[in-house]
Amino acid sequence: MPIQRAMKMVAYQTLIVPLVSILLFIIFLHKRRYTAAPPPRKRLPPSPRKLPIIGNLHQLGVYPHRSFQALSRRYGQLMLLHLGQLPVLVASSADAACEIMRNQDLIFSNRPKLSIPDRLTYGSRDVAFVPYGEYWRKARSICVLQLLSNKRVQSFRRVREEETSNMIDKIRQLGSSSLVVDLSDVLVTTTNNVFCRVALGRKYGDEDGEGRKIKKVLKEFVELLGTSSIGDYIPWLGWTSRVNDLDVKVEKIAKLLDEFLEGVIQEHRDRDKGEKVCDDGFYGDGGLDFVDILLEFQTENKGSSPPVEVDTIKAIILDMFAAGTDTLASSLEWAIAELIRNPRSMKSLQNEVREAAGMKEEISEEDLEKMHYLKAVIKESLRLHAPVPLLIARESTQDTKLMGYHISAGTQVIVNAWAIGRDPSLWENPQEFHPERFLDTSIDFRGLHFELIPFGAGRRGCPGVAFAVAVNELALAKLVHKFEFALPDGGRGEDLDMTESYGITVRRKSPLLVVTTPHTCHAKL
Repeated sequence: MPIQRAMKMVAYQTLIVPLVSILLFIIFLHKRRYTAAPPPRKRLPPSPRKLPIIGNLHQLGVYPHRSFQALSRRYGQLMLLHLGQLPVLVASSADAACEIMRNQDLIFSNRPKLSIPDRLTYGSRDVAFVPYGEYWRKARSICVLQLLSNKRVQSFRRVREEETSNMIDKIRQLGSSSLVVDLSDVLVTTTNNVFCRVALGRKYGDEDGEGRKIKKVLKEFVELLGTSSIGDYIPWLGWTSRVNDLDVKVEKIAKLLDEFLEGVIQEHRDRDKGEKVCDDGFYGDGGLDFVDILLEFQTENKGSSPPVEVDTIKAIILDMFAAGTDTLASSLEWAIAELIRNPRSMKSLQNEVREAAGMKEEISEEDLEKMHYLKAVIKESLRLHAPVPLLIARESTQDTKLMGYHISAGTQVIVNAWAIGRDPSLWENPQEFHPERFLDTSIDFRGLHFELIPFGAGRRGCPGVAFAVAVNELALAKLVHKFEFALPDGGRGEDLDMTESYGITVRRKSPLLVVTTPHTCHAKL
């Protein structure tokens, strides 16, 4: 018995000692874990205080570009907001924009998936909203090389000249009837006609029911692109888009646009390939419009990867309208409004344009090269009124350091081009319209100078800048060449209402109503 008891005791100790040792080791590790110094905190950009659930959504206001500017004055050129559950980095300086769009452009070249643009652009198959990757490279290449190259832009010169001349005739007719001219409507019609002829091969006039319908649908399309769904920020509230009929409206516009574009594509396919003449007699570059070019490219690249699908063609055409018609009309509208408010600038521009035109009845695009003040006016107008003030949101693809701050992968990034254009550290008297500031500087808006980026910069910059500027310069030159402008009822220019209407593009809230008088040297007898 004593021997058995001793053997049991040895066995017991053999079992207990290791268990006690393991237990003591676990206690040691546990205590060390909670007494060791915590890992260093990552330095994040400054943030306004946020509310539960909604974060900083309540601070966006009616005009987010203005709200962001006000917040940046308090929190700095880089600030981190929380829009619902979404972290959003807002950049409000040229230095920050340069770091994002040039120095770390690859990291910030992705697009966040936004529900409304995604549904309107065939699952983001366009160029503007498509995520960064192989498909984007293919789609952008199609736009840059096939549709918007310098050669292609020049091939549509006749369309620009004809439609801007039609614009002048329309204003002259309205003015001769002593009518107040809705210049906003005239400019939208003109830019819409240009892009319809260039993209679709013919225009859809206001005088027929189809033209009015398409104009209305395109207007609603652009407005919806600038509308946010609460579900993008607070996913569990996504159902509200069904309750407030936003989903129904998006579905309706997407269906109408698809039916329209399907008809346009079928019309091009059915057309006799040997007769590239459209209803309005437009031949263009061998008679090819954007749809023709895209369909030919699709045929030539049947075995390519990824293939050029019909939905890709439709989405790219929609990009042309969104980036073209609305932003171009808006830019022209703001430029004329600023000139009316600043008579000295208007007179300087009129003198330059009329001197360059000489005795010519019509201004041509060759004349524009001599108009340096015209180019300064356009730059100054774009500085004050960036067509897309917050550009299109980007998204970081990996963790990175940005100006000393940690930025996590998946952070949405907004560059406030509107605030940069009004930054007092970059511009003297930034709120004033003063085109002369651009006469002795090389600063341009094509993405190389980050103090002026109305069209963005880097990989995701707008590929259609050359086309937009060509229309903008010619239209503005013809308007000030042919007419004197005044406000109805003897209104003073400085009292002109400049209130904004916010969307993806910032338009004037009220139509630009003017009284036009033909310039005496060109008045018809």
